[in-house]
Amino acid sequence: MGKIEEFKEQLVSGYTTSGEFITIGAAIFENEPQKDVQIKIPLKTLNRHGLIAGATGTGKTVTLQIIAENMCNAGIPVLLMDLKGDLSGISRAGVINSKIEERHRAIGIEYQTKATSTEFLTLSKEPGVRLRATVSEFGPVLFSKILDLNDTQSGIVAVLFKYADDKKLPLLDLKDFKQLLQYATEGGKVEIQKQYGNVPSASASTILRKIIELESQGAEVFFGEKSFEVADLVRKDNNGKGIASVIRLTDIQDKPKLFSTFMLSLLAEVYASFPEAGDIEKPKLCIFIDEAHLIFKEASNALLEQIESIIKLIRSKGVGIYFITQNPYDVPDSVLSQLGLKVQHALRAFTEKDRKAIKKTAENYPISAFYKTDELLTSLGIGQALVTALNEKGIPTPLAAVHLRAPSSRIGILTPEEITENVNASELAKKYNETIDRESAYEILTGKIGKAQEIASEEPVEKPKKIQKEEKSVFEKASENTMVRQIGRTVMKEVARGLLGVLGLGGSDKNKKGWF
Repeated sequence: MGKIEEFKEQLVSGYTTSGEFITIGAAIFENEPQKDVQIKIPLKTLNRHGLIAGATGTGKTVTLQIIAENMCNAGIPVLLMDLKGDLSGISRAGVINSKIEERHRAIGIEYQTKATSTEFLTLSKEPGVRLRATVSEFGPVLFSKILDLNDTQSGIVAVLFKYADDKKLPLLDLKDFKQLLQYATEGGKVEIQKQYGNVPSASASTILRKIIELESQGAEVFFGEKSFEVADLVRKDNNGKGIASVIRLTDIQDKPKLFSTFMLSLLAEVYASFPEAGDIEKPKLCIFIDEAHLIFKEASNALLEQIESIIKLIRSKGVGIYFITQNPYDVPDSVLSQLGLKVQHALRAFTEKDRKAIKKTAENYPISAFYKTDELLTSLGIGQALVTALNEKGIPTPLAAVHLRAPSSRIGILTPEEITENVNASELAKKYNETIDRESAYEILTGKIGKAQEIASEEPVEKPKKIQKEEKSVFEKASENTMVRQIGRTVMKEVARGLLGVLGLGGSDKNKKGWF
């Protein structure tokens, strides 16, 4: 058996599946696509998460689009984080050209243009379905982790959440929590301290600064009502195809705190809301996180631990998560080890450090008798990638260099008019884009503080009482009379002379004058 026959036998066997699958391209042998060796990924293992990595300009975003639209075509809804704006084209049919025709002839897959049913979502005020969550929905533990608080400060947050719950104070947005924090250190200090414990002013000030930092990245737009229901992410269209929900994040690339806050809340809500799915034939939902390094770039240890925990557990809910980034090591090892599908585009070796990184990256993939992985990583063309997945039994498939198919949808950015047209036709936009500002903790506590100040201003101010002088005695009054004082002195002199005479102490007039 020749080497090419051995290659075909091994890869066809490795990528044959009895259940449903998506086809992403054909394997490459000695720089030539082999149309009879197509790379098929079982739907059953798509909830085992994945990674799409590679240098800038090697085709990562297009690969994301290929996989996502094929998932939707197989009836799997997807959620796409679009930080550059170029995933919006998935909502429009592609345009065929000679290069696409040539590519598909080489891989033996018929090309058809097709749009994917799409909803545009937004965290900001850009056109799209508004995504919101309330502070109460985060809960004290998750809210503390987002703010990167220590144990003492987290304890205070827990106390305030408990107080708000007991007193029926809705914590909807950040101004609600800030007002509660102020109330706990001022007007309500005695009440809260008596029933729940002390809230030190220094710790409260630190928490407030953390909230202001979050607000500076636009989080006030995210917190509030009406809360987005994650069940709306798993909808299908009238033909049973999955709907692609594209979150437009072009204006928050420089706000990693807001991005990681949103992602953590979303994953936590999906995990809490979705029932256990067990071993299902295809995922309920797949989430693609483009520019994934933004999640991990400024994340605290607590935040990283939370993400790692959710990644490990959420697949049992029938949810797959896919990270798209330049370097695999932008993703922490603890998360990287959980990823079943790996699509590695070309890497660039400009420096000694780059070459070492490429050798290290090559070690993450199965050993192949047909490829020198570290050399191949620098020679892959645009639209080509190294691929390994999990078969239906959960065993890694052989490493394959793949000539990828083209997206059926448009590659590129929609015009503002096209996006607006899509949003105007959306039922979800009508459901979520109405701003609700009902009475919450801010209004209730503001009313309490105002009432307390009003009562304090109406209370009469007592004037200080004058000190009443005690009534003078008869002797004190008499002593103030000049005549009385003179008579008293004369009498006292005579009495004294008499006593001296009796005692024999009398003397000359001179001596007498000396005494008196």
